Amino acid sequence: MNKLLIATAIIGTFCFFNMKKVPPTTEEAPLKNYQTYCAGCHGEKVEMFVDRNWKYGNKKENLIASISNGKLEKGMPAWKEVLKPSEVEAISEMILNGIEEGKKYRFTDKPTSNIFQQDGMTLKLDTIASGLGNPWGIAFLPNDEVLVTDRSGDMYRIDSKRVKTKMTGVPKVHAEGQGGLLDVILHPKYAENNLIYISYSLPKKTDAGTEATTAIMRAKLVGNELIEQKNIFIAEPYFNTQYHYGSRMQFDKKGFLFFTVGERGKENVNPQDLGSDCGKVHRINDDGSVPKDNPYVKTKGARPTIYSWGHRNPQGLIINQETGVIWETEHGPRGGDELNIIKKTVNYGWPVISYGINYDGKPITNLTEKKGLEQPQHYWIPSIGPSGATFINSDKYKGWKGNLLMGSLRFKYLNRVVLENNKVVKEEILLKNIGRLRDVKMSPDGYIYVCVEEPGFVFKVVPVQ
Repeated sequence: MNKLLIATAIIGTFCFFNMKKVPPTTEEAPLKNYQTYCAGCHGEKVEMFVDRNWKYGNKKENLIASISNGKLEKGMPAWKEVLKPSEVEAISEMILNGIEEGKKYRFTDKPTSNIFQQDGMTLKLDTIASGLGNPWGIAFLPNDEVLVTDRSGDMYRIDSKRVKTKMTGVPKVHAEGQGGLLDVILHPKYAENNLIYISYSLPKKTDAGTEATTAIMRAKLVGNELIEQKNIFIAEPYFNTQYHYGSRMQFDKKGFLFFTVGERGKENVNPQDLGSDCGKVHRINDDGSVPKDNPYVKTKGARPTIYSWGHRNPQGLIINQETGVIWETEHGPRGGDELNIIKKTVNYGWPVISYGINYDGKPITNLTEKKGLEQPQHYWIPSIGPSGATFINSDKYKGWKGNLLMGSLRFKYLNRVVLENNKVVKEEILLKNIGRLRDVKMSPDGYIYVCVEEPGFVFKVVPVQ
C-alpha cells in the first residue's frame, strides 16, 4: 500500500489525494466504490465512461486489468490492494453496462428511402431545398416561402415552387470553425414592416489576426435583397477562437428578443463573469435597446442585456408560446449536454458544475450540483449535440402535440421529447442517420421542417396516412 502511495505521489496526480483519504473498503455496491475511488479522476457520474476513448480496451478483461494494476505512468494507481477482485469485477460490469447503453445512438445503416416508420406513425421527407452546404436556420415567409441561412455566408429565398434564389445584402461573416451566417427569424409584425433578424459571427482585424464575436443584425427584406441593415447587438469581448457562438433567437409574446451567446471556449473567464456577454442568454427590445426591467441594468460592471448566465454553448432556444416558458438546449463538453428552462438572473453553473468531462477524458469539475446553481431539466451522456428546437403545436402528428423536438448533430437524428409538468418522461429517436440535423421548426401551416448539413438539405416532414 505504501509503495502504491509513493509511486502515485511521484507522478503528482489528484488520484493520490483521492485515495489517501479513503481506507480500504469492505464489500460494497459498485456505484459507491466508483464514487469513492474513481470519481475524483473520471467524473462523478459513471455514465461518463460511455463517451470516452478507450486506449487500453473496453472489454471486461481490459477494465479489470486497468483497475487492478493501474497505469502509474498515466497517473492512475493500482486498486488491487484496496478493492477485492469481486468489487473490481462489479465496477467493470457497471461501466460496461453504461457503454452498452450508449450504443443506442450509434446507427450504422443509412436511410434507403425518404419513408421512415416511427412510433405509430409513418413519416415522409419532402425535399424543399438541396445543394446547400451547412444550412443553419430557417424562417417562414408568407405565400409558402422559406428563408434559409447557410453557414458559409449565403442566404436563400425558396419560393412555393421550390426555386432557390440567393439573397443580396447579407452581412460579411467570419465563416471559420463554427462561425458564419447562423440563425434567422422574422419580426413578430413582419407582415407590416418586413423586418428580419440574422445572427452571425462578426469579424474584426487585429494586429494578432482576425477575431470574431456574435452579432445580431436587423434588416428589411425587399424582394431578394436586404436593405437598411443595422447591427443591433455586438457581443463583447471579441476572441480569436472559432467556436461556441451560440446564436439562436426567439421573440416572446411581449416583443422581446431573446438570444444566446456561447462562451467562445473561454470557460474560465466568460460564463461566470457578468462583465462579459459570452456564456449568456440575452434579452433586448426589437430595435436593440435594453429593456428597463432587465435584471442587471443597474448592476455596476454587468452587461445590461444579460438575462441568464453560466452557459457553455446554447445552440437551441424555443419559447412555448402557450405557457411562456423559455427552453434552451446547450452543448456540454464530452457528455453533459443540457435541456434547460431559462429563468431571469439564474446561473446555470458552467464550468463550476457539469455532467460532462473534458475531451481528453479528465474532469472539468468534480461537481454536478452546487447550492445557488441551476440543475438542467435533463442531460445527455453521451453528448448528442442538441441543436435547434421547436414545440409541436399542430394536430397533424397524432399524439405528438405539445412534444419538444430538437436536432442531434453528433448522432444525426431528430429527437422527440415528451414532457409532463415540464419534466422529460420519454424520448424517441426519429429519422435515424439522415445527417447532422442543425435546425427544426414548425411552419405556420403546422408541418415540421428540418435543416440537415453535409450535404445540405431542407426537408418538410409529412405524416403519411
